[in-house]
Amino acid sequence: MCGIIGYTGKESALPLILGGLERLEYRGYDSAGVAIIEEGSLIVEKQVGKIRELVRSLWGKPFKGKTGIGHTRWATHGAPSVDNAHPHTDSRGEFAVVHNGIIENYLDLKRELESEGFKMRSETDSEVIAHLISKNYEGDLLTAVLKTCEKIRGAFAFAVISSREPFRVVGVKQGSPLVVGIGEGENFLASDIPAILPYTKRVITLEDGEIADITPEGVNIYDFWGNPLTKDIMIVPWDLISAEKAGFKHFMLKEIFEQPKAVGDTVRGLLSEFDSFPFSLKDFSRALIIACGTSYHAGLSAKFWIEKYAGVPTEVVYASEFRYGEHPLGDDVIVIGISQSGETIDTKFALNSAKEKGATTLAVVNVVGSSIDRESDYSLYTHAGPEIGVAATKTFTAQLAALYYLAIGESPKKEPLLRDLLKIPSIVENALESAEDVESVAEKYLKKKDFLYLGRYLSYPIALEGALKLKEISYIHAEGYPAGEMKHGPIALIDENMPVVVVAPRDRVYEKSISNIEEVRARKGIVISVGFEEDDKLKKYSEDLLKIPEVPEDLTPFLTVIPLQLLAYYIASKLGLDVDQPRNLAKTVTVE
Repeated sequence: MCGIIGYTGKESALPLILGGLERLEYRGYDSAGVAIIEEGSLIVEKQVGKIRELVRSLWGKPFKGKTGIGHTRWATHGAPSVDNAHPHTDSRGEFAVVHNGIIENYLDLKRELESEGFKMRSETDSEVIAHLISKNYEGDLLTAVLKTCEKIRGAFAFAVISSREPFRVVGVKQGSPLVVGIGEGENFLASDIPAILPYTKRVITLEDGEIADITPEGVNIYDFWGNPLTKDIMIVPWDLISAEKAGFKHFMLKEIFEQPKAVGDTVRGLLSEFDSFPFSLKDFSRALIIACGTSYHAGLSAKFWIEKYAGVPTEVVYASEFRYGEHPLGDDVIVIGISQSGETIDTKFALNSAKEKGATTLAVVNVVGSSIDRESDYSLYTHAGPEIGVAATKTFTAQLAALYYLAIGESPKKEPLLRDLLKIPSIVENALESAEDVESVAEKYLKKKDFLYLGRYLSYPIALEGALKLKEISYIHAEGYPAGEMKHGPIALIDENMPVVVVAPRDRVYEKSISNIEEVRARKGIVISVGFEEDDKLKKYSEDLLKIPEVPEDLTPFLTVIPLQLLAYYIASKLGLDVDQPRNLAKTVTVE
């Protein structure tokens, strides 16, 4: 959530910054702004709403300055407003700051600054950074930033420019992501790689407690004590075309159709990276999976696989709740953290806490060099490529592939199981051929206000994921439940107006799922089922059947989730909603 872009170099900064902000829109935001150093003065423009509102306000203003910063804000402290939007400036208008994260001690700092005569113009925690830098400035921007970092606490990333040093951008990382882009006669800062991808593939990933001092001539990295650091430059392995729509109406639809490639690339990547794992799950007395949102649902699926193939008792915990429980951990426990971005703050803090207690940590991430990747003992990489749509699709199935690969590595039947997994990309491709059928079904349910999703065994996490997708992008209330729990409460909701989506492939609990469908029908509920294409019984008992190709029981999650992603997509799209950037949501959650 929130996006940062900074530039200093040989080109006019404003078009580069606006383009970078547009490529960060997927992170979620409610306002946007820029600050440009123009002929020795700091010019700031910001607006509530989409970036197009900011562009309209800038129309006709011929900015030529070659240094600037930009920001997309997702409100935490203070409602969306022009005053609360970034960049924030000091009282004299000489320093501008854009900030992601939270300054935990900002109220104390605000009172201290106000007692010294500094005037606050916003309700945000971010504004105190600009005033502190102004207060600490004695002729060198880096020194002022270092002194400011001594005062602030929390998880944050920020970038600052000053009219006093018009060809310099200083960026700070502590808990929130920030990368440096290396160009020729120009350099960049950004909260995520897509913002700068049109201009450079050479990137330095900052770690917590690091500061980047950027000029057109070069980049210097320091720690919070001012000590210079040597950093490796990473070459980004994907290009801008990977992050563009390629003829699809929305990024989400494109990414749904990229799932065969994402799963295939992930499995092939793991085969080349891990002929055998440097550890065995069987070495541990138990496994603990921590994740949030869609990644949590992938973890629930992994629990079944790990317990079946490795025989290791496995628990799945929301990362946001992990730190508040008394979890007995030691070197006999492996903690698996799942995060598509590798920057999810709750998952990061939970993994760090587990590591402090002596557990072995394993990251499952889509971004090499991300914070969670770097700070974990081991990492498994999903090779899904950039995912721009806020609602996760291809990263979910790529996570399933990585976790299944991890689990079957402990099985004496690994080879035949792996052969079945390698067939999944082509089978998913076959499933996607039914997209038009799902679109027709979606048309029937646009006006429904509530949905119930049910599933048993491996279909339960998919029911949760299907309900989440519908909520995220269509704003329709939906709940996922284990089908066996229906009689313990949710059945009271079922009537002739309630669509009930039942995930029911022919597996070990198939007959029980059919019984649940009978119970829904007896109460006049509308049954939408997900099942194998030749299942005449399921078709008979359902108002609509979302068909998938038949696969072995353990691999059903890869297929059953496809029509649920498409159902959510088509309902939201036909309602005219912003599918890729749903309200109030952010792609990467970097605040608690």
